[in-house]
Amino acid sequence: MTETWVGAISAVVAGALSFMGTYLSNRKGQALIAYRIEQLEKKQDRHNSLLERTFKLEGRMTEAEHDIRDLKEAL
Repeated sequence: MTETWVGAISAVVAGALSFMGTYLSNRKGQALIAYRIEQLEKKQDRHNSLLERTFKLEGRMTEAEHDIRDLKEAL
């Protein structure tokens, strides 16, 4: 009878420790994934900002080319 209880208690303790290990491991993994996603979003924001500035510069360049062409024609 006592051997059965010792076995049962050992199984419960082993199961609880296993559960805690799995839980902590998953929690750490989720934190790492969230951090990586945050870093990726920052890179994406910088990329989008660069694209917006590039489009603005292209528009200004087109205007400058037209102004230069108009000035050459005026001379």
